Amino acid sequence: MKILKFKKKPNGKYSVYLDDGREFVYYEEVILQYELLLKKEVDEKDLLSIHQTNLEYDVYYVALNSIKSRFKSIYELREFLRKKEYPEEMIDHAIDKLIQQRYLDDRLFAKSYINTQMITTSHGPLRIKNDLYQKKVSSSIIEEEIALFDEESQIEKMKKIIERLIRSNRTRGGLVLKQKIINDLKTQGYEYDLISRIISSYSFPQDKDLAKKEYDKLYKKYSSKYEGYELANKIREKMFQKGLTYEEE
Repeated sequence: MKILKFKKKPNGKYSVYLDDGREFVYYEEVILQYELLLKKEVDEKDLLSIHQTNLEYDVYYVALNSIKSRFKSIYELREFLRKKEYPEEMIDHAIDKLIQQRYLDDRLFAKSYINTQMITTSHGPLRIKNDLYQKKVSSSIIEEEIALFDEESQIEKMKKIIERLIRSNRTRGGLVLKQKIINDLKTQGYEYDLISRIISSYSFPQDKDLAKKEYDKLYKKYSSKYEGYELANKIREKMFQKGLTYEEE
């Protein structure tokens, strides 16, 4: 079969038109590898080999574009390619090539991920480590690279979180607010011993104005449903849930 013409397409590809009416799209590297510009002829055996080689390039470039759009761990990239149902040996070949070219490196990925999380999120080291475990980065790499998130950086970030939570929880007070902050910090992935040390430098006094305001609000809400002891008990219960106490004078 003769090749009638080539037509350049985006992304380094060419349409190849055969004299039997068929059209194929190949990467430029494949056209050069099989010297199609010179030979201008192919048979079915050639086409089968060309198709396979072109698919290998397709897997490689899809993988490369994927990690260019968002850095990925080796495991993440492999799962991404598997979902596209590429042959496993071609996935292995593409990943090995990207590793050799240093486009794919779990240590660099872990370092980048940790740094990004430190800058853009409130997450602590335990949560970040768990994320990296989920991405199948080796535990040795994780433990070595998490040192980037040193104690001083953790304390600075925790203080910002604590101050933000105090500002945004004006209806809570005392031990309830303190416990909420502790729970939030644990959820974010900070060590309990460090949380305890930092939280001890904060006081959570009862805000009388806040308590009075909350009491008045609850009284208005429940006075139409309860009275006497039941009303007082209901208000006390709701106040306690928010770490507040108030007794009418």
